[in-house]
Amino acid sequence: MEDVYIIGVGMIRFGKYPEKTVKQMTAEVMEALLKDCPVRKEDIEAAWFSNSFWGIVTGQHSIRGQVALIPLGLESIPIMNVENACAGASSALHGAYLGIRAGMYDVALAIGVEKMYNPENKQAMFDMFMSNTDVEFIREILKAFQEDERRKREQAAKEGKPQEGGGARSPFMDIYAMAARMHMEKYGTTQRQLAIIASKNHFHASLNPLAQYQNYMTVEEVLNDRLVAYPLTRSMCAPTGDGATAALLCSKRALKRFPGARPVRIAASVLASGNLPKGPDDELIGKRVSRKAYEMAGLGPEDIDVAEVHDATAFGELLQTEELGFCGEGEGGPFAESGATRLGGKLPVNTSGGLECRGHPIGASGIAQIVELVTQLRGEAGKRQVEGARVALAENGGGFIGTGEAAMCIHILEKVDGVI
Repeated sequence: MEDVYIIGVGMIRFGKYPEKTVKQMTAEVMEALLKDCPVRKEDIEAAWFSNSFWGIVTGQHSIRGQVALIPLGLESIPIMNVENACAGASSALHGAYLGIRAGMYDVALAIGVEKMYNPENKQAMFDMFMSNTDVEFIREILKAFQEDERRKREQAAKEGKPQEGGGARSPFMDIYAMAARMHMEKYGTTQRQLAIIASKNHFHASLNPLAQYQNYMTVEEVLNDRLVAYPLTRSMCAPTGDGATAALLCSKRALKRFPGARPVRIAASVLASGNLPKGPDDELIGKRVSRKAYEMAGLGPEDIDVAEVHDATAFGELLQTEELGFCGEGEGGPFAESGATRLGGKLPVNTSGGLECRGHPIGASGIAQIVELVTQLRGEAGKRQVEGARVALAENGGGFIGTGEAAMCIHILEKVDGVI
């Protein structure tokens, strides 16, 4: 089977672009991608196009990739449309990887484009988030959680204590808040440790010109920000936004056709689905999928130099550092507090700023992680460069089945030395 390399990446800055269409963002990211590598559009043999919400907002279902890519000259080739909630873009990358690994293609495109900011249609925005869950199940869970939250606020008011409240939010924030509270009760994790993670990611994002938020926030500023759902404050949570990302993959035999390329090898690509909980001792999906990825790459968590993990909230990062084996179970809070995950630490995590600060346009986020890690392994990350980075890991979760991720994709990337 063919080794697979990433030879080009592209990304537009994530943000709120009410004036831009999905087609426009697709054109912009393709231009950025083709500037990054010595490949022509005519060299691309297949494409995987990730998008979750174009249909909900405008009615553009079914053939989204064809609608976005064919006007750019990507005609006649196979175009596969991918939906996998927040893991859509990494699933597209996995599809392109499989196509090359199997020997079907030599050059394949993975692209994710998403437009989420839609303030004039708040119902559509709510529907976007709910569509990433088992809707029937999650409505019941959220109803119980929100009723419990209401009772606590009323009791706090009677006792003259500060009220634990929350502002407008996606239903995902309630799910993350529930999980964070359980972790706090079981392991002694603190809200301050979550704020340390968020503050660290704001610092990393302040060094990333493609991040949606580029403002550094101190731990105290994070703690004092508006409460969303206890223990999560606004700056611990990923923002709504728009964006586009792309990666170009090729086989080892095709590399010689592209002199001047700066390839990064894909050492592992694993995609799996979640499972319904059967008991309190169930193994979470992150542990299960990362074990497969480490086995595929012939590596372990101790070999990872830099990682991008799915942090729709600061608690998401904390949990994944445990599940990926970077620290022990229940030790994610102290691990972050030690400075290990900050630039200059033992294992920098989310050097891009993560979903919390780089942004989280759902269908594009997974490849945004890849863009950051390719940049790191090439040694081109500037002020946020991880010195000596040779092996990188990206973990991208998607949606909820029960109260765990419905899908998860993990990629392990390796720096390439010299001529292959």
